[in-house]
Amino acid sequence: MRKELEVILNSTHDAMIAVDKKGIITLFNKAAEKLTGISQSFAINKPVVDVIVNTRLMYVLETGDLELNRQQDLGKIKIITNRMPIRDEDGNIIGAVAVFRDVTDFLDLAAQITNLKEIQSMLQAIFNATQEAISVVDQNGMNVMINPAYTKVTGLKEDDIIGKPASADIVEGESIHMKVLSTGKPVRKARMKVGPSKTDIIANAAPIIVDGELRGSVAILDDVSEIIKLTKELKEAKQIIRKLEAKYTFDDIVGNNKLMLGAIEKATIAAETPATVLLRGESGTGKELFAHAIHNSSSRKFCQFVRVNCAALSESLLESELFGYEEGAFTGAKKGGKKGLFEEASGGTIFLDEIGEISSNTQLKLLRVLQEREIVRVGGIKPINIDVRVIAATNMNLEEAIKDGRFREDLYYRINVVPINIPALRLRKDDIYSLVLYFIQKFNQEYGRSVKNISLTAIEMLKEYDWPGNVRELENVIGRSIINMLHNENTILEGHMPKLNVKYNNILEPIKALDEAYIMNEDVKLEEVLSETERKFILMTLNKYKNSKTKTAKALGISIRNLYYKLEKHNIEI
Repeated sequence: MRKELEVILNSTHDAMIAVDKKGIITLFNKAAEKLTGISQSFAINKPVVDVIVNTRLMYVLETGDLELNRQQDLGKIKIITNRMPIRDEDGNIIGAVAVFRDVTDFLDLAAQITNLKEIQSMLQAIFNATQEAISVVDQNGMNVMINPAYTKVTGLKEDDIIGKPASADIVEGESIHMKVLSTGKPVRKARMKVGPSKTDIIANAAPIIVDGELRGSVAILDDVSEIIKLTKELKEAKQIIRKLEAKYTFDDIVGNNKLMLGAIEKATIAAETPATVLLRGESGTGKELFAHAIHNSSSRKFCQFVRVNCAALSESLLESELFGYEEGAFTGAKKGGKKGLFEEASGGTIFLDEIGEISSNTQLKLLRVLQEREIVRVGGIKPINIDVRVIAATNMNLEEAIKDGRFREDLYYRINVVPINIPALRLRKDDIYSLVLYFIQKFNQEYGRSVKNISLTAIEMLKEYDWPGNVRELENVIGRSIINMLHNENTILEGHMPKLNVKYNNILEPIKALDEAYIMNEDVKLEEVLSETERKFILMTLNKYKNSKTKTAKALGISIRNLYYKLEKHNIEI
């Protein structure tokens, strides 16, 4: 029976050490030998304190206490041990036993699990904290993870997405997750619209590979709706606001008519002073040309010249461009704020074209600039001193605008310090021939031509026209005439010129053209007819109101900005 017991005790994986009531080792099985590195023959019949250095069996003998699941270092290994007293039938302690096993691997594994949990928590925190919108789908194309940035970009919460197909968030475009899952390859810079607000995004996606198997797809979404909006506004602003060195001088102003010479003389005198100048005249008379010349003849000619078309910018954009803004003044405001054009033009000249179109609120701020020579940025309170020369221009009757309450009288007196009236071309037709020669020389250089003159018949034809578009329209006519000439021709004839005195008073003219097209067995698209009708009706209305864009827009029932868009669309120059 004793041998059978020894076999059993030596077969168990648990190490066992037993002592009698004097602490002498009576049992030391094979597992104990393996874990301690001490042979059974050496240990048996020896005091346990001489064999196991840090044993607590003597404490159990003395106190009779149980010690269960105690961790202990045993050389280079860690063990978990249970110690208990051995009692006789009367309850007297006659010995003690320790049962223990090596838990080094288990503790290492537990540490690894703990580390993994910490890493998982850290990765989850990073996933949630990143400003990049992220979505993850499994191998079946079902959404399994999104982060808060994703919710912010798309407007969709976990309940809207998790457990649903990869395409659940897409309004326009194809699912890049499904492309990744079908090809196993990354997808980059995909454009689409997502969420209830149809947010414009650019997305990049990549496959998730685990042990060589495709287990899902992860995508990063970049909100580009604000970028698209700002890019559009910037494009519009660049077309309207030009910061440049003034190109023209008074030598570039062609004309010997007494009205024109009077305007040039007055502008030349004004250039020598810092006074505010108001250039008045119809569209196409050359107001910007005068502004360049005045700047280049002034003491400010080596400083900045800035042109702003006040009519073509919204009130908020015009205000922030003119006066600048402080950081945080509005959503999307640049960090650190931004200088306005008045600040950038300080020391130089700012040319405010179509000043009659600015709002009453901006008029009040402009008045302060002219009175106090200081500006306050949008969202700011601190005044900033500036030194800038203002040249304003308008084709509007400002006196009528004052009566109608559309223009401030006090601002009128501030900008009307040196008024210069630039005559319409119909009032200086004796300058037409000189202007034609000037434009011939200009287009010869641009088009690589060698045109020398214009016929008397053609000149007379030009003088019979009233030129609602003024010098700009004449320039356009000469340019088109030269294009119509053969390369070996050097004189502009009447037949080279586009038709003048065309009255766009028949809105049904495109329909007549349509009837003729059908007679000629030609196919004409409805879109072409509608576009041509719109173009001719705009031209008719412009002609009616003498190229006043404000009156034309009002008559057409559209905004001034929409009118600018349509003028560009139909390539109408005024």
